[in-house]
Amino acid sequence: MDISKIAKQQLADYRNINPGTCFNKDDFSLSINEAYAVQEAVVGLRLKEGETVIGYKVGCTGSGTTKLFGMQGPIRGTLFESEVHESGVELNANQFCNLAIEAEMAIKVGENGTIQSIFPVIELHNFVFRAPQKSLSELIANNGLNKGIILSKNNWQTSTKVYSETSVLSLEINGSEIDSGAMWPMKNGPQSSLNWLENHLRDHDLTVTKGDIILGGTALSLHKVQSGDRIKVKINGKIVVQCTIAPSTN
Repeated sequence: MDISKIAKQQLADYRNINPGTCFNKDDFSLSINEAYAVQEAVVGLRLKEGETVIGYKVGCTGSGTTKLFGMQGPIRGTLFESEVHESGVELNANQFCNLAIEAEMAIKVGENGTIQSIFPVIELHNFVFRAPQKSLSELIANNGLNKGIILSKNNWQTSTKVYSETSVLSLEINGSEIDSGAMWPMKNGPQSSLNWLENHLRDHDLTVTKGDIILGGTALSLHKVQSGDRIKVKINGKIVVQCTIAPSTN
């Protein structure tokens, strides 16, 4: 298994907005450990190109995504500074491969791995599986399908907001609420997501550091969006993050 060769192909596909083509081959498969090795090799290539890692995602945790994907996580992905967008951004769907979104909560890591703050985000995805059957290995090798996040930078940098355990996270598209549920997918909320990630990273000789953004997963599902859509994420009915998808020029 030539991890370096696969990683170079993965990154080239990603840059060409055509991710994961190696999984088109019937005889291609990766173990979980090999998939993480591919993800880490792609991260290394992106770092050499001058990109900056700003944290991680914990994915495939809540009932919505596990039902959609037909498999149980958690899995880890890597977040990059170049793919952070400010709330209110207008996105071009042509810069994604089958653009899909999730409403979820994120963690900002403080001193000694503590939770400094929590805040809402919209996670952006290239929603593509190419193998005949979906697998965690394909999900992991494709960085959890992540292609960025949308956040309020004010919330990320200064938020001390505390939400009650009964707070409701909801997703609205074009004025209609299409999904809602608990803010966190796992029992014990953000601490469960952070604990899993810290243990997982330790096994891969990695660690979280102060200032990292950690996506904690979501109890909601993943939803495809298209040109012209207006997207709002709310907590207890109040808008906290939003974006639009640019109208089609065709």
